[in-house]
Amino acid sequence: MEEVNNRIVKSANNTYINECGASHKEAILFLHGSGPGASAWSNWQYIMPEFGEKFHCIAPDLIGFGKSNHPENPPKGMRNWMRLWIDQIISLLDELKLEKVHMVGNSMGGAISLQLLMDFPDRFNRVVLMGPAGAPTTITSELDRTWGYYDDPSPELMANIISWFSYDNSFIGDQLGEIAKMRHEASSDPNIRRSFEAMFPAPRQQHLDELIIPNGSLRNMNHPILIIHGQEDLLVNVETSHYLIKHLPNAQMHIFGHCSHWTQIEYKESFHFLLKEFFEKNY
Repeated sequence: MEEVNNRIVKSANNTYINECGASHKEAILFLHGSGPGASAWSNWQYIMPEFGEKFHCIAPDLIGFGKSNHPENPPKGMRNWMRLWIDQIISLLDELKLEKVHMVGNSMGGAISLQLLMDFPDRFNRVVLMGPAGAPTTITSELDRTWGYYDDPSPELMANIISWFSYDNSFIGDQLGEIAKMRHEASSDPNIRRSFEAMFPAPRQQHLDELIIPNGSLRNMNHPILIIHGQEDLLVNVETSHYLIKHLPNAQMHIFGHCSHWTQIEYKESFHFLLKEFFEKNY
């Protein structure tokens, strides 16, 4: 297992990154999702130490999340945030002198990955989309409550959100209340709250709609893409991945049964195996 380090990369937008693996190895960029209090580390803490043995792994906190910048006057609307994130990622790759990287995008990070492929196709190689947004779908009540967390934030609601992210909460054991309390306290940071509320004001269907990648752009993406989704995903309906597989010309898909939104946690070993095969053996 490789040790994961973290630092601030100073570029156009100062970005907090988690990083492991030697810089001469093939690089994988990991993009996190959008839950309240989410960060790169909360999404990728299990996979990075293992994959750092063979890859140079970089997992940034997106602007408005974790320890990266939180604008004093945050943009309004998902399109404006998306532009900010795209600029952040490309500036980060430039600063790290990474001409071309593999990429793994989780949920909203999957939609950001697709936008990056559309805008900067030559900067990316093989791509994994996990429970991705970016396709037409109706917002679920669970995602609506998750993005609306700050309407009435509480440890109890945070516990509900955590339970929605997994099909079977037994792996959490009796720690759900403690984990929810910690995540609630982390999400109470005024900078995090200001950013999150600016990202996802009601009505929230509009934000999913603004993440949609046009069909013509999807058909022009010739990158090898692996789509992974949980059949019982309560946050992003599995229909989004079925839609993407129909329009992406060089994609394959793996669906985990009895799994919700946290495939990288609920099926950790299988998830790691799929990514290793995809990145190492180029199947």
